[in-house]
Amino acid sequence: MLKRLAGCIQEYRTPTILTLLFIVAEAIIEAFIPFITANLVNTIKAGAEIQMVVKIGLLLIVMAILSLSCGGIAGFTCAKASAGFAKNLRRAVFHKVQSYSFENIDKFSSASLVTRMTTDVSNVQMAYMMIIRTAVRAPLMLIFSIIMAYIMGGALATSFVVIIPFLAAGLFMVSRKAMPAFRRVFKKYDRLNESIEENVRGMRVVKGFSREEYEKEKFGTASENIRWDFTKAERIVALNSPLMQICVNFNMIFVLLVGSRLIITSGGALIDVGEISAMLTYGMQILIQLMMLSMIYVMLTMSSESIRRIVEVLDETPALSSPADPITEVKDGSIDFEGVSFKYSAKAEKNALAGIDLHIRSVMTVGILGGTGSSKSTLVQRIPRLYDVTEGSVKVGGVDVRKYDLDTLRGAVAMVLQKNLLFSGTIKENLRWGNPNATDEEIAEACRLAQADGFVRSFPDGYDTMIEQGGTNVSGGQKQRLCIARALLKKPKILILDDSTSAVDTKTDAQIRAGFAEYIPETTKIIIAQRVASVEHADLIIVMDNGTISAMGDHAHLMAESEIYREVYTQQKNGGAENE
Repeated sequence: MLKRLAGCIQEYRTPTILTLLFIVAEAIIEAFIPFITANLVNTIKAGAEIQMVVKIGLLLIVMAILSLSCGGIAGFTCAKASAGFAKNLRRAVFHKVQSYSFENIDKFSSASLVTRMTTDVSNVQMAYMMIIRTAVRAPLMLIFSIIMAYIMGGALATSFVVIIPFLAAGLFMVSRKAMPAFRRVFKKYDRLNESIEENVRGMRVVKGFSREEYEKEKFGTASENIRWDFTKAERIVALNSPLMQICVNFNMIFVLLVGSRLIITSGGALIDVGEISAMLTYGMQILIQLMMLSMIYVMLTMSSESIRRIVEVLDETPALSSPADPITEVKDGSIDFEGVSFKYSAKAEKNALAGIDLHIRSVMTVGILGGTGSSKSTLVQRIPRLYDVTEGSVKVGGVDVRKYDLDTLRGAVAMVLQKNLLFSGTIKENLRWGNPNATDEEIAEACRLAQADGFVRSFPDGYDTMIEQGGTNVSGGQKQRLCIARALLKKPKILILDDSTSAVDTKTDAQIRAGFAEYIPETTKIIIAQRVASVEHADLIIVMDNGTISAMGDHAHLMAESEIYREVYTQQKNGGAENE
């Protein structure tokens, strides 16, 4: 997994290497400061002249400044390297997600993908910062301190060697106990984010049914579960502090007792006051570095779960991809379904589509009717290859859609979805999703045909009006008309309207369909609708029922042959949509 992430270091290798070099320099200087301090103490005790004391003191000041400078520079380069690494990692994950098909996104869920690109990447960033700084400094300081302690105190330094295994074992056990709780937290974060996302998207429904208190309670339960796991883990990790204090105090008492006795019995020949002070300093350094190593272990163990989750996203193979030698031109807007069956999951017991045989000539206008759950949207999603068929084939322009370059195919197909989406930005910027090079005149013309120009010009800023996130500052009907205008600007070979005029009145609906005939006469148009009036003048009307084609033909044929069509038509004409 680490090798998989190493590629994200890229242009930040230099600050990473500089961090390591300055950390090594800082550790070496820090290890020598107690040694020189001990010599200063012994020099003062021996009655040295003030010039010698000042000279050694100045040396200590210079070393302290150098150590501080190395640490400061290392902190700067470490921050630059870790932030850059996180940026590249987040970009790699986002770019990977952009290559996913709907099937891949369904596998992870959008809330989980958001968590992985935010919380998990932040955890990995912190781990990387620790690896190139603390995880290098702590072991170096530990080794240097033990060596210098032996140089200064001889056999007395063995106390550190005895304490280290006990402290390391204790810290390891503490960390090991805390890890399961930390691992559980990430999955609960996914569920919490999913709850937040669902609540925000469905806020109108929540308020419409006065379910605020229920949602608060559900969110509170999810938050409490995360709090409990974190509290449990932190309680265990908190044992590090008393364990550390016990070892520190034991070491100080041992060094002071045994060291003082040696000074008295040997008259300072074996060890002196300076050496004792250095031993105490080195002892503190050794134990602090062990504490740091424990913290690193906890952080890296936490991050290992985040790394696994990120690599899982990066290693996921997109369910759909362009073939090795793709076709890069769509000849026309003809569509052929040949023996098509489809399941959303291999585990599904029932097909969403079954035995679909359908042939649509280029330039035709096709209407699709059917009840809720009849797989109308599922049918048209095969055309731009949002999912691959389970059986059979779908052809566009006489070529199997699996043979096309995906960008080429989807560039030739424009879809206005049932759930219309506008992005944050101006109306003009949203419309240029259909054609980045569209002129202001072309944008206005597309909006006129989509019956959107009037309300857009009624805004104080016109086409420069800012659309809020999700298009919450425009009505459902306005949003639908803007999305239709966006699709018109694409001038596709195939235009699919997935119940995308449901929020406009029948008069506006008829005007929009008339605009299609004027603006994109060479385009194949597929209209999914609930109103018969939206499709009754189509060249071909398809009636869907339970994932199959129940009947198809023109209006007159279906009135004579299709009970479902006739029933819907009669209900609407006698008091339904036409009289609203």
